[in-house]
Amino acid sequence: MKREFELFAQAGLVHPCCAPGRQRAEQLTQSRLASAQRPRVISGSTSGMVKLKGGSFLMGTDSEQAFPKDGEGPVREITLDAFYMDACPVTNVQFHEFGQATDYLTEAERFGWSFVFQGHIPAERRAELVEATVTGVDWWCKVGRADWRHPEGPDSGIETRADHPVLHVTWNDAVEYCKWAGKRLPTEAEWEYAARGGLEQKLYPWGDELTPGGKHLCNIWQGEFPNLDLAEDGYSAVAPAAAFPPNGYGLFTITGNAWEWCADWFHPNYHVTATRANPVGPLDGVARVLKGGSYLCHRSYCNRYRVAARTSNTPDSSTTNISFRCVRDV
Repeated sequence: MKREFELFAQAGLVHPCCAPGRQRAEQLTQSRLASAQRPRVISGSTSGMVKLKGGSFLMGTDSEQAFPKDGEGPVREITLDAFYMDACPVTNVQFHEFGQATDYLTEAERFGWSFVFQGHIPAERRAELVEATVTGVDWWCKVGRADWRHPEGPDSGIETRADHPVLHVTWNDAVEYCKWAGKRLPTEAEWEYAARGGLEQKLYPWGDELTPGGKHLCNIWQGEFPNLDLAEDGYSAVAPAAAFPPNGYGLFTITGNAWEWCADWFHPNYHVTATRANPVGPLDGVARVLKGGSYLCHRSYCNRYRVAARTSNTPDSSTTNISFRCVRDV
């Protein structure tokens, strides 16, 4: 297990500090499946969605805060068609409805384990639950029977978290939910356009200052990572899907809280030559794009809660800080 994570890091495919990957390194080349052109999906309900008019915007960043290896820059003008986006990430109650209707089992349920942040595992149960930790980032633990219904392991539940983003969903799980809902995952360009909320080249959905007037507008880590979270923003774990004020387009918790899957395969340099009209990412790859950052992001190692920031993970990976939201064509 530890050797697998070392290979991931050497390949530069994922950033395990953000969200560790499940797929075995030796299987990576077998997952290179060509992506079709972005499908046009119009059958799903638009209830709870926001209509975005599309148009041109400046994607990416040349900021000094960018991670060059992630391929955040250069800044380029992108044009998008209009689309609808969920105002909030998919919640536990919504995912429960999907499971009830389809009897779908997530990949975490089928694998029998998922990744959980060590600080959220009860100390008295840690030896019993934890099967392995991730090399170099031992705050990530492989926990048996952790899944979307049991976010921290079999002794946890979601009874009081109906309005929280569903966690421990892989890219593959998210796609199945989207199909059932008559929707699809956003492209990276659509996600970033939506997250910017109509602002141009700002670091965050609300501007360039992280806490304007001392007010916290997203759920990230405060304190000394990974040992002490002061929870100054009100949360030491994932927050309800609408816990903070929406951005200029009416979208909630679009940054921080939980990473969100995008449709695109990940490549750090693809966008340099890619089309500037409705881009859909590379034709193939081994990892999918994640955007938005999570409650575990901290400026000391991972300030990827900026709207231009990006990371990646393999399509069958699930953690306690990954979720998603859907889009639908107009």
